[in-house]
Amino acid sequence: MSDSPRKIFLITGVSSGLGRAFAAAALEAGHGVIGTVRRQEDADAFSARAPGRAHPLLLDVTDYDAVPGAVEAAEAIAGPVDVLVNNAGYGHEGVLEESSIDDLRLQFAANVFGPVAMIKAVLPGMRARRRGHIVNVTSMGGFITMPGIAFYCGSKFALEGISESLGKELAGFGIHVTALAPGQFRTDWAGRSMHRTPRRVADYDSVMDPIRAARQAKSGRQPGDPDRAARALLTLIRSENPPTRLFLGEDALALVGQKLDAMRSELAAWDAVSRSTGFDA
Repeated sequence: MSDSPRKIFLITGVSSGLGRAFAAAALEAGHGVIGTVRRQEDADAFSARAPGRAHPLLLDVTDYDAVPGAVEAAEAIAGPVDVLVNNAGYGHEGVLEESSIDDLRLQFAANVFGPVAMIKAVLPGMRARRRGHIVNVTSMGGFITMPGIAFYCGSKFALEGISESLGKELAGFGIHVTALAPGQFRTDWAGRSMHRTPRRVADYDSVMDPIRAARQAKSGRQPGDPDRAARALLTLIRSENPPTRLFLGEDALALVGQKLDAMRSELAAWDAVSRSTGFDA
């Protein structure tokens, strides 16, 4: 049991991947966890992890109308939510031209609109208590980009922007907001959880086929350890001055550093054009 104050976590998507690791670490540290799942068997398994402290919540976060009532009912049993971890989501892989608008809607429904619905459900209570921490699990793909996952990167960029702006809105209420941006972790994100658009435009073969093959080959052998990511989450929650954004993994740090360098170089190269657009004094 941790010597830090006991908190109530609400973690979405605790049946697998990072969500399962986050919930396990929080429970091991002595906290209470409300964990969303979508199947009764997963609810039963979660409840058995720590009877009395592991509170399963049958909820699809894309059922926006159901979210407020579900969260209210869960808090009535477990207590007010101190920490919301918006973890549930999935990756869509597909060349943009080959992917449908419905693919885009579904990606944003799970990765953006669902988290926002969860935030809106817990915010009134956090604001009234003048404390809380909202952790939105984004991705290094919410800052860098890679071909073949434009919809996924777009959704995570959106959640990053929402997180940063929200943090400024809530700063005066004692509520922290952090975008938690993992690199490649050993989960099933690139395996059974990935939604893949079938290939059909041959012009993209040279770009997309090697990327898809490499991602599938690496699935299950990613460098990041979910249990260590969970320990990093607990360190984040204990901080009195948590960051706006926390990248997880050496791969994320390296790729973000490369992008920042490229951005600085491009800013300098186009500085004169950027400055040429104002009215003359």
